Amino acid sequence: MLLNVITGNTGKEKESRFNGCAFVVVTDYNEEMLTVLITGANRGLGLEFVRQYLATGWRVHATCRNIDDAVELKMLRGQFKHLHLHELELTDFSQIDKLAKNLSQHPLDLLINNAGIFGPKPIAEKDFRQKFTHLDYQIWSDLFTVNTMVPVKMSEAFIENIRSGDEKKIVTISSIVGSIADGEKGLIGYPSSKAAVNMAMATLAHELREENIIVNAVNPGWVKTDMGGNSAPLEIIDSIQQLRALFENLSLEQSGLFLDYDGNIIPW
Repeated sequence: MLLNVITGNTGKEKESRFNGCAFVVVTDYNEEMLTVLITGANRGLGLEFVRQYLATGWRVHATCRNIDDAVELKMLRGQFKHLHLHELELTDFSQIDKLAKNLSQHPLDLLINNAGIFGPKPIAEKDFRQKFTHLDYQIWSDLFTVNTMVPVKMSEAFIENIRSGDEKKIVTISSIVGSIADGEKGLIGYPSSKAAVNMAMATLAHELREENIIVNAVNPGWVKTDMGGNSAPLEIIDSIQQLRALFENLSLEQSGLFLDYDGNIIPW
């Protein structure tokens, strides 16, 4: 469902409504507007990130594998001139480098590494290829490529853009199952890929702290998405609203922490 844009009284603002929630949308855009790059933006959390950042006046660069299939993104592009769509196969690192080159003159305030895959589900799909004695090692390798290596590659490729931005923030969407202390045990592939990306982001935070660049892995909560399933207690719109508030208030002192969507620290 698309945002329904209604002209406001001032002519410089619009009120946008999505699923009954209203946002103030600034329409007299200028070069001072904040800019975010979001991967995996064609559905689920990524699409909702796009909707909400657009509605609050950000310039949005959104990536997806196939723009032709991204119907909702294309409709949003028709409404918001500050939405830029980029077709990107994230597992082809040469494509990431090419996009970074094309955007080399565009500062980024925030990079959201949202794209991820879960792999086979033993309960929902009766597919046990992430469990011990049933492991498919190619699937495990694919999970590490998308969930661990791609966020690092994106951060590396766009670091100059982040350095040029005002906010200087890199956030990777992780999962509570990436916590060795608190995560539910049972699967090997997906949880280990998230634990690994948590470590990678903590390392980046250490490397970039002196440049005042903030890096965090965050858990979006158990959300009603294709990955989370219909039994999840958290609606997408609520998760993203809380994540945006968290991102806005992230400080250098918090850089490197694994954070829940409500701001609480998750143990490693």
